[in-house]
Amino acid sequence: MSACLLCGSESAAALFPVTDRLHRTTARSFNILRCGQCGLMRLDPQPNPAESRQYHPENYWFAPDQSTAGRLEETYRRLVLRDHARFVERALGDCGVRGPLLDVGCGGGLLLGMMRERGFRVVGLDNSAAAAAIAWSRQRVPAVCGVLEHAPLRAGSFAAIAMFHVLEHVHDPRAYVAAAHHLLAPGGRLIAQTPNAASWQARLLGRDWSGLDVPRHLFDFRSSDLERLLESCGFTVLRRKYFSWRDNPASLASSIAPILDPMGRRTRRVHENSAARIAKDLAYFALIAAAVPFALLEAAAGAGATVMIEACKP
Repeated sequence: MSACLLCGSESAAALFPVTDRLHRTTARSFNILRCGQCGLMRLDPQPNPAESRQYHPENYWFAPDQSTAGRLEETYRRLVLRDHARFVERALGDCGVRGPLLDVGCGGGLLLGMMRERGFRVVGLDNSAAAAAIAWSRQRVPAVCGVLEHAPLRAGSFAAIAMFHVLEHVHDPRAYVAAAHHLLAPGGRLIAQTPNAASWQARLLGRDWSGLDVPRHLFDFRSSDLERLLESCGFTVLRRKYFSWRDNPASLASSIAPILDPMGRRTRRVHENSAARIAKDLAYFALIAAAVPFALLEAAAGAGATVMIEACKP
């Protein structure tokens, strides 16, 4: 059994067995462990990097096609990404540092395209060459393929670095946060978002909570765990946000009906014509709309399904 990422303890208890409910990349069973000392939750056994690549489908990231359904999905994504863009825009405005924004795990680059449209200089980084190419071609933003610790980027050159749903996927989140600290200019901002394992959704749904996303999520952070990780790498936490229009209602919807999740259907390569695809998308979005009141309530109580943190490099 591996030691805890945060406290180094080798004491842990198994909470429940879990499988890949959403993308069905494997029938293998895993366990969710909770550290006996600090409470950080993690996947066991953790797949090695080669196995992890198999569990992340080639089309795991969002890149809409040119069909009617694809255009509707992109319109919806742009709408619900506005609060992410506003959060990053405020962080860039408050830091007073010159330099571009780096989006780690940029996927198809939609958020970067929205930030570019707002007048910011942007750069994307993703470990998928196909995703980086789409960010270049569709969103007209520079993007490179690589991992953060070894990316060909100059130290101290960025005003802000965003990591939306990245840290829970990597084998060494501390190395990623330390690399971000190295690349940021003094006063620069790190914006990190993960699912929140202390959310009401996580507590109510247990193994069926979509935020676990087994076996792609190797760690299941609570807000306090994420803050502790950032502070251990030299960051000062400035701001927290427990609601995301893109993620929180969708988290509940995908937990209840993973079969309707558009990304899951895409990665499972479900065969459906355009009419069936639109019908399933509409059913899923209706479920999201029904989930909004609960998602807003849990976020207001500081127990939202995700946590987004702005931290400063002193």
